[in-house]
Amino acid sequence: MGTDGIRRASRIASKYFVVWVLVASALALYSPGTFTPIAPYITPLLGIIMLGMGLTLEPADFRRLVERPRDVAIGAIAQWLVMPLAAWGLVVAFDLPSALAVGLILVGAAPGGTASNVMTYLGKGDVALSVAITTVTTLAAPVVMPAWVVFILGESLQVTFMEMFVTIVRIVVIPVGLGFAIRYVLDRRAPRVAEVGLDVFPAVSVAAIVAIVAAVVGLNVENILTAAALAFAAVVIHNGVGLGAGYGIGKLTAMSEDRTRACAFEVGLQNSGLAVALATSFFSPEAALIPALFSVWHNVSGPALASYFSANPPADAAGGTEPATAD
Repeated sequence: MGTDGIRRASRIASKYFVVWVLVASALALYSPGTFTPIAPYITPLLGIIMLGMGLTLEPADFRRLVERPRDVAIGAIAQWLVMPLAAWGLVVAFDLPSALAVGLILVGAAPGGTASNVMTYLGKGDVALSVAITTVTTLAAPVVMPAWVVFILGESLQVTFMEMFVTIVRIVVIPVGLGFAIRYVLDRRAPRVAEVGLDVFPAVSVAAIVAIVAAVVGLNVENILTAAALAFAAVVIHNGVGLGAGYGIGKLTAMSEDRTRACAFEVGLQNSGLAVALATSFFSPEAALIPALFSVWHNVSGPALASYFSANPPADAAGGTEPATAD
């Protein structure tokens, strides 16, 4: 298959991502034993996804952190506060079982995912700002995620801050750094190879996420049949609060409309794959249920909101560039 064929296949994989997730989930419900053997590979699969994110980063993305510190800080702080506190509120309001509560807290404390960059692009938002916020929240994840989990769940935890810190560094920061280094070298020595890699990795990321979700569904068939409605309601509300609060904070802080849209997607769309990996590594398969459902749902709500935004272009857009991949 030539480069054009690879690019087309990757775009099809990304465009119909939610379809592949739903199909795999249905198959996992029907035949869970087919997909549960994937469970031990959830963490390596997430590492591959994060490597792909690293490949999308360039030195210019880090320069943006200096060029627009105010809006980057607002977006990052909004995500660090809104989603964990919303998760805690839903745990209390719904009186969620402990395993589901852990899953929702992990989602709330997770950094942004590259899906937010793609949705920002499709929704005519400021992609450069979106990438900058995603980069900051991802690199801060080893500190922010364990801090929130320990703070909210406290003495009920059987895992320490340092254990989670080391794991997140291993499956997020190191692969992202490696991907960035590979991209840096290839752009200068083999730009054609770098271009092909950026064409291929969206499809690889989609396949990895689909496999992760299918594994979690296969491990949670009984839980899905008994607690799916409650878990799904929590996911929909949590995601809606994030998108709405992100947009509102952008408006309240006088961001331009395109940056406000970026803020909405950054706060509302989480790296649920990371939450799945931590849930299965430190807690239980049931704890991974809500992150898996979030992965499905935010790939429905995100494109829906992006479509609405796309039909109503911002009059005061600052502009942005197209992202190369999505999670």
